[in-house]
Amino acid sequence: MAYSIETFSLTKTYHGLPVVDNLSLRVERGAFYGFLGPNGAGKSTTIKMLTGVVAPTSGDARILEYDLKRNSTAIKKRIGIVPEEMCLFENLTGPEYLTFIGRMYALPKRTAIERAQELLALMGLDGAHDTLVLEYSHGMRKKLALCAAIIHDPELLFLDEPFEGIDAIASRAIRDVLDRLLHRGATIFLTSHILEVVERLCSHVSIINQGKLMWEGVLADLAGTNRLDEAFLRIVGHTDRETSGLSWLAPKSDTHTGETR
Repeated sequence: MAYSIETFSLTKTYHGLPVVDNLSLRVERGAFYGFLGPNGAGKSTTIKMLTGVVAPTSGDARILEYDLKRNSTAIKKRIGIVPEEMCLFENLTGPEYLTFIGRMYALPKRTAIERAQELLALMGLDGAHDTLVLEYSHGMRKKLALCAAIIHDPELLFLDEPFEGIDAIASRAIRDVLDRLLHRGATIFLTSHILEVVERLCSHVSIINQGKLMWEGVLADLAGTNRLDEAFLRIVGHTDRETSGLSWLAPKSDTHTGETR
């Protein structure tokens, strides 16, 4: 079995407290992998370690069969990243920004320009050719960030909340591009709080809570005949909170019959 990502007791602590705690994952090549967990579970920190943004406190990982600690430069040439913060250069236009990113990945200038034009057209951003990124909407920024992440044709793509805060049109455009990448053999590693999207797109999932791996495997085995959100809540140990303490949400009584409704 070939793996795009393998982690071995990967751990990150801040001020002595574990944010990611002995995490061991295996992500098969060509998989659309959903990495799930509640807020603060350690998802973004894990991505930052796997992409070389922050160093692990302990443990190790292999990315595309490269050792993470020894071959970080080689890894970065072969992966793409859409971080939650996006971090775009706002004083450039879309074509300028993508051409710059393409050149940073050592694409020939002509190739970078051509790919930038193709990506902008595919994402419906070609109409904003002369618009500064500063003036882009949130959805436009998400699409531009994805264009920048795939302009060099990566083998592995990391997506941190790519569907958060965007409309249905932008969401559809992003999903179409991701589908093309999968058909080319790329691996996609996705974090998202929108479980309906995960359920629709992902083939494999893992769930972490408080930095610890709670479940990993094929999505169909996790959800079974139930909805993904029900399986997720069960695994992370969520208990329903009563709303009876909110007097204004108490059941109303019928003034004529005295019955509650």
